[in-house]
Amino acid sequence: MPTRTITVRVTPRSSRNELRYEAGALSAKLNAPPVDGAANEACRELIADTLHIAKSRVAVIKGHKSRIKTLAVEGFEGEWPWENAG
Repeated sequence: MPTRTITVRVTPRSSRNELRYEAGALSAKLNAPPVDGAANEACRELIADTLHIAKSRVAVIKGHKSRIKTLAVEGFEGEWPWENAG
């Protein structure tokens, strides 16, 4: 299965979980706090839900303790849905 990477700017402790694509950048607002990896897990889950794939196919590979995260997405082919939105 092919693996693709995406970069996401995360804002923890937001009022709701939301994924936005603006000015060529992907950002995620998450309810979860940046404690004990909770924001990383919420980010993985939000990306997986958006792509309609299993959470196990999304992994944080860089930025575990940073707001800018690089995620590996395994087995997703086609265009990213947020690039064609709006």
